[in-house]
Amino acid sequence: MESMRPYLELLRTVLENGEKRTDRTGTGTLSLFGAQTRYDLREGFPLVTTKKVLFPAVVRELIWFLKGSTNIHDDLHEHTPIWDAWADDKGDLGPIYGYQWRNWGGQGIDQISEVIATIKTNPMSRRIIVSAWNVADIPQMKLPPCHAFFQLYVGMDGSTDLGGRWLDCQLYQRSADLALGVPFNIASYALLMSMIAQECGLSPRHLVHTLGDAHIYLNHVEGVKIQLAREPHPLPKLFLTNKPTLEMRFEDVALEGYQHHPFIKFPVAV
Repeated sequence: MESMRPYLELLRTVLENGEKRTDRTGTGTLSLFGAQTRYDLREGFPLVTTKKVLFPAVVRELIWFLKGSTNIHDDLHEHTPIWDAWADDKGDLGPIYGYQWRNWGGQGIDQISEVIATIKTNPMSRRIIVSAWNVADIPQMKLPPCHAFFQLYVGMDGSTDLGGRWLDCQLYQRSADLALGVPFNIASYALLMSMIAQECGLSPRHLVHTLGDAHIYLNHVEGVKIQLAREPHPLPKLFLTNKPTLEMRFEDVALEGYQHHPFIKFPVAV
């Protein structure tokens, strides 16, 4: 089964039924508010195949976040120009994702380490949450978080002991650029939950993606139509070096069997 079908179905739904709206960038969108998709990582790694997604950029950005970095000139980020359009003349982006994940509000709170410790010691907790949406810091961010927070859930297959079997992740994304950003976001969080699952002795299962404003920019419509006319390929497989999450580096992540249709150029709306 091609488990990117939920993404493609959402893309088609917004294309056919989305409300035409103005937006911050002045580009204009077709928009739907409130959607949810679910990807089963047991079927393969959820990377879109109806166009080429630059998976090395996904890996570099995630590792950059996990280091707590917020400057585009950091070594691990030098080949990933995703954030260049928002950075100031020194390359700074303010207290965005990595800062909030590893040093919440400048208070030394390492949310990533804390959720990993909680999974290991109290897997039934309903508080295994990481938030990037720090209201006090938003004015200093060059771009407020689009993927605002995520929650992890340990499954025990009906058992009551601490020998968990699998890990689920639910991501809430307040603003979702379906054509360009969302395939990247799905892959990034699937990679992150796979890293955490491995460290905690679990198997990654469901990535649940909850979207607020799910939109297609008007200048992406023709590319989306091309993508939806393509037949999906089987999903690739992810392989990770057996290391703790926060020690992972670019070379510790490998993807095998990624078949994809040609790249589609979607302009970035800034």
